[in-house]
Amino acid sequence: MTSISRLAALLLCAASACLCAQQPTAVPHPTTAAEAPSSDTSFIDAQGAAHVTRVVPVPKTVSREAQSFLARPEPDQGPPESLAERRKGTDAYTAGARIAWTALCPNTIVEEKIAGVPVRIVTPANLSEANKDKVLLNLHGGGFNSDSGSYTESIPIAYYTKIKVVAALYRLAPENPFPAAVDDAIAVYKELLKTYKPAHIVLYGTSAGAILTAEVAVRIRQLGLPMPAALGIFSGMGDFARDGDSMALYALRGLSGHLDIPEASPIQAEYSASTRLVDPVLSPIYADLHGYPPTLFVTSGRDLLLSGTINLHRAYVLAGVDARLLVYDALPHAFWYSEKLPEAIEANHLMADFFVKQLSK
Repeated sequence: MTSISRLAALLLCAASACLCAQQPTAVPHPTTAAEAPSSDTSFIDAQGAAHVTRVVPVPKTVSREAQSFLARPEPDQGPPESLAERRKGTDAYTAGARIAWTALCPNTIVEEKIAGVPVRIVTPANLSEANKDKVLLNLHGGGFNSDSGSYTESIPIAYYTKIKVVAALYRLAPENPFPAAVDDAIAVYKELLKTYKPAHIVLYGTSAGAILTAEVAVRIRQLGLPMPAALGIFSGMGDFARDGDSMALYALRGLSGHLDIPEASPIQAEYSASTRLVDPVLSPIYADLHGYPPTLFVTSGRDLLLSGTINLHRAYVLAGVDARLLVYDALPHAFWYSEKLPEAIEANHLMADFFVKQLSK
């Protein structure tokens, strides 16, 4: 398994078609009930790597809906997914998510371009007169190679904040690697600055969008532009050069689904291309973070980007930033996408409340 396909899993990616051609033709069969371990084991090898099995019950600390979600079976082996298949799947998912979230959070969505970048402008039905001079800029998740979040991240936040959200549909990898997405986000931000005061703008995103949010903040500083009022980094990371512990523990669905054995070499994705992995824009943990705006970090106990989120949060705290961290027990990566989970509704409300408070200062 290549390092590229390993990071693809990290960022909600599946391997692209060209990588799929490199996979072995024989696909391992999913583990069956008879083959699954029924007891805990632990062995530490000479290099310090832990070889473990764990039997983990569904926790009672989460809602019944979340318990059912965690208990849903998912095979740990299966055929690789091409990039075309992935994009088709995420497009179908987001279309359904738009309908589901709009039923809870009525809105109007207009698609246009800002500074040449396609955007979705989500105006909540409850937009207040007092908030018409404020805007939230969303950078969606989807592994940098698809769009899995421009609706799920914007519709509830727009409604709960009563503020318009501009979701930037930045250029995707592998066709457009770093820094294309950063450049697009900066272009939209600069255009918004012509209409909105920086103290009336919030920048946020989930997964790849959370990573991009941190990257864009560094680029804003480099360009000498005014910082937004606040940042939202929801299940992200700031270090492409080093894996965090959670990468070896969790798949996209937490403890279920496929998980590759971590590699000894640093991760380099199609997104980063030839950029140095310690470049301070690509990997903001290596940037000077002093003076950044208040930032909310959100992750969860079975999030494969748990380590990435808390490590970047710690770097913000060490730099003196007003950085808050919210960790939900047991739930997997980007669980707040699901309108069926009470925890997702709560998380979106908490994100929205943070933004509103920062914009009212």
